[in-house]
Amino acid sequence: MNFYLDNPDLKHHLDHPLMRRIVELRERNYTDAQQFDYAPMDFEDAMDSYEKVLDIVGEICGDIVAPNAESIDQEGPHVVDGRVVYAKGTKENLDALVKAGLMGISLPRRYNGMNFSLVPYIMAADMVSRADAGFVNIWGLQDCAETIYEFANDDQRKKFLPRVCAGETMAMDLTEPDAGSDLQAVMLKATYSEQDGCWYLNGVKRFITNGDGHISLVLARSEDGTKDGRGLSMFLYDKYDGGVTVRRIENKMGIKGSPTCELVFRNAKAELCGDRKMGLIKYVMALMNSARLGITAQSVGVSESAYREALAYAKERKQFGKSIIEFPAVYEMLSIMKAKLDATRSLLYETTRFVDMYKTLEDIARERKLTPEERNEMKKYQKLADACTPLGKGMASEYCNQNAYDCIQIHGGSGFMKDYACERIYRDARITSIYEGTTQLQVVAAIRHVTTGSYLAMIRDYETQEIAPELTSLRTRLIAMTNAFEKTVEDVKAVGDNEFIDFHARRMVEMAGHIIMGYLLLHDASRCEDFRKSAEVYINFGEAAVQGHAQFIEGFTVECLDIYRK
Repeated sequence: MNFYLDNPDLKHHLDHPLMRRIVELRERNYTDAQQFDYAPMDFEDAMDSYEKVLDIVGEICGDIVAPNAESIDQEGPHVVDGRVVYAKGTKENLDALVKAGLMGISLPRRYNGMNFSLVPYIMAADMVSRADAGFVNIWGLQDCAETIYEFANDDQRKKFLPRVCAGETMAMDLTEPDAGSDLQAVMLKATYSEQDGCWYLNGVKRFITNGDGHISLVLARSEDGTKDGRGLSMFLYDKYDGGVTVRRIENKMGIKGSPTCELVFRNAKAELCGDRKMGLIKYVMALMNSARLGITAQSVGVSESAYREALAYAKERKQFGKSIIEFPAVYEMLSIMKAKLDATRSLLYETTRFVDMYKTLEDIARERKLTPEERNEMKKYQKLADACTPLGKGMASEYCNQNAYDCIQIHGGSGFMKDYACERIYRDARITSIYEGTTQLQVVAAIRHVTTGSYLAMIRDYETQEIAPELTSLRTRLIAMTNAFEKTVEDVKAVGDNEFIDFHARRMVEMAGHIIMGYLLLHDASRCEDFRKSAEVYINFGEAAVQGHAQFIEGFTVECLDIYRK
């Protein structure tokens, strides 16, 4: 089975009109072809390379990663002499992807990368997540290399990036026993030795995904006497330098193949990455945005897996003389599952294109001065990426959990048994709305885009875009939903109470999400008839949710907050 070829939706998103501009920028008008014989000569050549690589990823996912998922879930990783030993299937997965050259996909060719757009990289993560959500946390952490590329010095780039491209794994060591979401509380100590000109790290890190990776980005307190984010710096730790041991691997509900470690640093030698005091303020923010895009891809991949398992079972399972897919209660669930999947995948790739555009222009700005038009383009897409990243992570992870839940429900009693993959999918899905910032934290990040009008501006822009004439009635309904959203936001802001805004933040963010994803599906359906059903189903679903939120908020006063307070 090939997870790329059996899913035409991926090819649809790969063929988006903006891809020509993204690839043109990424390839610097194809000048790399003069230095590297594997660099594309033109857009068609680049897209052909993307498709060939995605075909290989799809084959490895279908033939190796997915079949290994069950045994990895049962065996899991373990600790031997302070080091992580992966499950047998995990080693096979990594070997297959490394041999296929699928590390460092988006890194520049001068570091032995492929210089691919982020879109095919995220597409690969989407497929790997569908195959095994736990394994993508090992393979997918290569995106930490982007932070090294953006902020490390040239010697560090030359030292570490080729190693990532050669197959070494990465980790980001941020959280501690007393510093989870509140990273300002990080206390791992970084001390500079004047004697040998090196930094040394001491302390404990907890809940570190793939904590025994070869190369780690470590957030540590470099400034004595500080207690907030201004005293934190980012460091590069090389496993081969020693000084770090794995105290234990957490016994998790799901994603069991991914080792979540507690690490002990004892005079671990490290290198400062970027500038002192900028660890949390600048570098972790960039790192987290990248990670959140990755979790959105993971959520979409798990949603895909849940939907396919549910669909296959509903077709096979017979009750009362017919397949259960013929019962309205079941086919409604499946239709909504598919609509949620398609909606979040559309938002995932829309966000990825925005990130691709601004990061590529940002990279070009390091080489030459941008034209005024390019600078405006970069600012535009950065603003859109900032708005869509928390929205995508929040909505996709919640829908991922809902689809996994519905998958088990369709299986009935069988879904509660370990004989079926849906039980593992359900456990794997749960973490997506928790790590890299809970859904509640995504709402905190997204609400300013509600109150400042960023989402409304996006929606109004989508409203003006050309669609197939037969879809006009759907757009009319989306316009009505937008008007309700706009009025609701104005009414909430008019109260002039920040707690009131915070209380209704989730509802207003969800309203924006429903409308934005409705428009994205509308545009997908205009380009491809296959999306027509999902567009109609999702707009029905979103319309009811928007109306419900609007009505709830309309009848709510500041005094009503007392009902919910302790």
